[in-house]
Amino acid sequence: MALIFRWLVRLAVLLIVLSVLSVTLIYWIASRSLPDYDDKVAVRGLSAEVEIVRDNANVPHIFGQSDADVFFGLGFAHAQDRMWQMINLRRTAQGRLSEVYGSATLNIDKLLRRFDIYTLSVQSVEALAPETRAALEAYSAGVNARLAQINTEALGRGAPEMLLFNAPMAPWRPADSVAIGKLMGLQLSGHLEAEVIRARSSLALPDADRLSDILPDAPGTGVAALPEYAALAPGTKRYSANLPLDPHPLSPFKHMAFAGASNAWAAAPSRSASGGTLLANDPHLGFTAPAIWYLARLELQSGGVIGGTIPGMPAVMTGRSAELGWGLTSAYVDDQDVYIEELNPENPQEYRTPTGFKQFRTRSSIITVKDADPVTLTLRWTDNGPLLPGSHYNLAAITPPGHVASVNWTVLSGRDTTLDAAMGVMEAKTVEQAIDAAQSYIAPAQNLTLVDRSKIAMKTIGAMPRRDANHQSQGRMPAPGWIGANRWQGMLPYTANPEFVAPAGGILGNTNNKTVDRPFPNHVSFVWGDTQRVQRWNRLMQTRQVHTRDSFIEAQLDTVSFTARSLLPLIGAELWFTGEAAADGTAQRQRQRALILLAAWSGEMNEHLPEPLIYMAWLRALQDRLIQDELGPLAAEFDHVEPLFIERVFRDVNGAAAWCDVLQSAQTESCPEMARLALDDALLWISETWGGELESLRWGDAHQATHDHQVLGDVPVLRYFMNIRQSTSGGDNTLLRGRTKGSDPDPFHNVHGAGYRGVYDFADPDSSVFVTSTGQSGHFLSRHYDDLAQLWRRGEYIPMSLDADLARAASVGITILTPEAP
Repeated sequence: MALIFRWLVRLAVLLIVLSVLSVTLIYWIASRSLPDYDDKVAVRGLSAEVEIVRDNANVPHIFGQSDADVFFGLGFAHAQDRMWQMINLRRTAQGRLSEVYGSATLNIDKLLRRFDIYTLSVQSVEALAPETRAALEAYSAGVNARLAQINTEALGRGAPEMLLFNAPMAPWRPADSVAIGKLMGLQLSGHLEAEVIRARSSLALPDADRLSDILPDAPGTGVAALPEYAALAPGTKRYSANLPLDPHPLSPFKHMAFAGASNAWAAAPSRSASGGTLLANDPHLGFTAPAIWYLARLELQSGGVIGGTIPGMPAVMTGRSAELGWGLTSAYVDDQDVYIEELNPENPQEYRTPTGFKQFRTRSSIITVKDADPVTLTLRWTDNGPLLPGSHYNLAAITPPGHVASVNWTVLSGRDTTLDAAMGVMEAKTVEQAIDAAQSYIAPAQNLTLVDRSKIAMKTIGAMPRRDANHQSQGRMPAPGWIGANRWQGMLPYTANPEFVAPAGGILGNTNNKTVDRPFPNHVSFVWGDTQRVQRWNRLMQTRQVHTRDSFIEAQLDTVSFTARSLLPLIGAELWFTGEAAADGTAQRQRQRALILLAAWSGEMNEHLPEPLIYMAWLRALQDRLIQDELGPLAAEFDHVEPLFIERVFRDVNGAAAWCDVLQSAQTESCPEMARLALDDALLWISETWGGELESLRWGDAHQATHDHQVLGDVPVLRYFMNIRQSTSGGDNTLLRGRTKGSDPDPFHNVHGAGYRGVYDFADPDSSVFVTSTGQSGHFLSRHYDDLAQLWRRGEYIPMSLDADLARAASVGITILTPEAP
């Protein structure tokens, strides 16, 4: 017995030692790819020495003797920290994910090949200005210099993921940077799906008049520049009462609920306490670990610029220089049209045009699939654009037999000069110069908010299609592609893009709301991203005569829901403080307790409160009850509450209360009855999901921000190291926007929001602040992988200075790049 015990002890010790050795070996191998920021590297492609000073937040400040050398340094820094992310973005744009991930990503590759984004990117490089091409060449050389260092010094293939997914890394090319810009356009697009959803809804609804309820137009004349300041008078009322998308995390094709959102606002000196202009910007994208944004400072010949870059692209996309600040928000320009193309019944290789049948432009494309046979696609293009498969956004549901669907889209340009605009804005000194530089911007359409030392402005940038006034669907639904009036007539002039310069009120901004109200075909869009946040923003801006950097930060972090404060009194009008006494533990008693909590709630979507969870669950259950019988399976597409729909129904706008009646039942249901039933549904769901007392619920438990690794985020054990999860405040319709997932399970997970926040005060530019949602590094063993995440969650920022001495004073390392000896 003693002998057996001794051997068991020895075996246990051996297993422990082997485990420790294995973990140590794995750590050593993975840590080989951690960059050494205190390094001196001889590289090819430089004309003179480049210094990369990383401040205490690991933000690189890049100094060189020429712009080309500075862009080289940015490429090197991006590759040091985000190599894996850059390679994945490039593979996605090329439609080559399946070479690494196998059949799981095949559908993504098929769609990207059909859009042919990478081919168009290669063509677009030739259309760029010589100085932009030079910047792209220098940036590419910097990325490739880091690749060479990784290979020469055996630095763990540059990232731990490269060891798990071993695949060759081709040198970086200028077209790769252009392609990543186009890939961002895919993530920000929503009009294609909106057209299909509108068409499917029109077919499903028994009453065509109800289409304007479930898919309402944004009301009002548009908001961008606010009127002159006037404080609210005492007593003023403050608030008015199918086939799924590919769910793979690497897919750039997102539900239209996540089609891009952002906030930006600016104040002129007349509305600023400091006497300088103010600018706040927080662009919203899907959360990932690492975030898409990477902070950097470039010391160009025209001066220093600092702010948010996207790894793979050599430009500060949102940020400031000493003289100019710029921010971006999705403009929602209707720059996509779906066409139904009629096939020639005698020859399916031809499609109908206004002048007769015409041959498709075709090309074969081979997709290499790991551990499977290659797949050959035949890509087909019409005059209107590429053909798309019927599974994409359920196009098959609205495509008649003998027809196929195509899409025209400004991103699909082979002469995309968007990067020219990005370079020009970085060099601009005034609002006027920046607006002029942005003329070459093509896609995706954005609202560019600008401030210089004395002036503020906002300009919609991006190509706006010119449509015929006789377009059959006005671009709102798929239209026959063979009718000339439905086809684009080129692009509108840049002067037609909305522009607001030096407004008299001294405040302008955008929350993806409707900015102008112009008749078709000069309408900009029928689909806008916000009708709610703008109401709260308007109030916060106009209840102060002057603003400060801190008041702009306060607005950026505001969690009060205008939507909750306006809808709850409406849907609960006949439920508040009514009903007979009910015994504890009954559904009636639980409903009364919920209503008591909501009646005293301010509408603040605070992570520590129970009311936001009760409110969100109630509204979700209510919309589901209202639309299920009319829309059937299509109801699943409406997985986020549309506040205007709820308001129309409960105000009975143009008979919208008809949604409350269940068509399949004999009786006629009322809206108060549906509100009561929905509240019971919500409380039952809460009880089954969260349990406990209502008062003990926390919104933040349900509203966790999911900064997940796109590939390893679901892998057992690894996910605890790779994913960054945080309890967060805010919601779908708050200025501190935390867009919820919408679908089960975990419908209220926070999956889309501000990955970057910046606030700049040009009375003291170096007092400007910024933050990103994770950290600078994409390496999970780096302390900079998530060091900014807790600051971001708590609403804190880091300084944003162009003072080189400040960067050096607390630097985490200085990398010196020197030209390699010939």
